[in-house]
Amino acid sequence: MMTEPLRFLERPAGSAPEGALVLFHGRGADERDLFPLLDALDPERRLLGITPRGPLSLPPGGAHWYRLGGIPTPDTETFFPTFEAAAAFLDALPVPIERVVLGGFSQGAVMSWALGLGTGRPRPAAIMALSGFMPEVEGFELDLSGLDHYPIAIAHGSHDPIIPVKFGRAAAERAAAAGADLLWRETPVPHTIDPSIVPELQAFVAAATA
Repeated sequence: MMTEPLRFLERPAGSAPEGALVLFHGRGADERDLFPLLDALDPERRLLGITPRGPLSLPPGGAHWYRLGGIPTPDTETFFPTFEAAAAFLDALPVPIERVVLGGFSQGAVMSWALGLGTGRPRPAAIMALSGFMPEVEGFELDLSGLDHYPIAIAHGSHDPIIPVKFGRAAAERAAAAGADLLWRETPVPHTIDPSIVPELQAFVAAATA
């Protein structure tokens, strides 16, 4: 079992935080990768900003949340310890989980789905999944019940060669069918965050923590 606490970078709120924005990086990146996005999504610094580091060091380098096991099937042996460590990290934040917008890119989006909708997990204020997929792991289930009017933002590039856009579309379809208040954006970019959608994501974060 993984006992080491996650490393992270923190961007303080401008005053007493009204909530938190937690962003999980993609495979092979680290806690610095999405740190600039904190200011882009919360320019007024209403929220505590946190970017955790994946606990695994795997080839070809950088930090990872789990070992690749295929799409949409993360490796079970590494997924569960990371899930437990990340869940403990979120539960220890100085902000109630219902005031936390949880988001991520690629592997970080997968962890956001798992931590935000995993059976038995408390719901964050909103989920933001960028260029990822809903994980399918033996012994693990997502709970999509009670999602009426729940804010979810999903964005994916139609030219993504790493995680095909069909996985973003499938997640969007499941979220919409569950009644979520869905922001879905598909734009003609590869495996990256399209800058053109950032203003909408900023508004999404602001509304979810109003």
